[in-house]
Amino acid sequence: MIDLRELHITWMSLAFPRQREGRHSVLGAWRPKSLPGRSAYRLWSAIGVLALALIYPFTLLGFATRFHVRRIDSAAASLGIVGVVLLSLLVWGVLSAATYLSQASFQGFVAVAAAGLVATVSAALAIVFSKIGGRFTSVVLAYPFGMTALFLPPVVAALYSPAVASLVLTRSDSIAIWLLDNVLVYGGLAEYLRARFELAGLAYVGMWFGIAVPLGWFFGILVTLANAVRPTGETGSTSKT
Repeated sequence: MIDLRELHITWMSLAFPRQREGRHSVLGAWRPKSLPGRSAYRLWSAIGVLALALIYPFTLLGFATRFHVRRIDSAAASLGIVGVVLLSLLVWGVLSAATYLSQASFQGFVAVAAAGLVATVSAALAIVFSKIGGRFTSVVLAYPFGMTALFLPPVVAALYSPAVASLVLTRSDSIAIWLLDNVLVYGGLAEYLRARFELAGLAYVGMWFGIAVPLGWFFGILVTLANAVRPTGETGSTSKT
């Protein structure tokens, strides 16, 4: 209930002054005096209640996302950017060496090495952007690169390994068809993509990067919404993410 009240106060403050600050003053929160003003105030409040019914489930998801992001951010801060890069290179290097020594095909070795390179670069960029630019840069750049570090490695590996491709690329085809038929049908975008592009080779990488970026924005906005309702400082953390 506290979160819902904070969200509603934030909503009211978008159109009416001294809603949040007024709670702690002698005068209290501002209320309009005229009849049209009171009517507009009640209407805006009612719209806010309806909006909260839709927004609050996403706020709860934002709380859960923020919890995990803060744990990752804390671990990354303790290691530093260089430490994260070295750790990623060590892990993926061990996996690449294990693939090579297991007498798997050379293509399998290259697949794991390429996936590790993509994961390392994406993770490093996510950490850099999360530290240098504040909330806006974190949402616009850091979160998408974080999602890229999760999504692109198996896709890159699939380009070099037929065994991985049989799992990853086949499912990618199904997801692409669903997106074209259900999400990208508006404005003729699906027809444009089908006419101009063929889902093969590096197009898979472009597809998953195109998915990772808006997903990163989505989760970044969720965390921002959670911070607006329950600021990070209230829980004793000073992390920007």
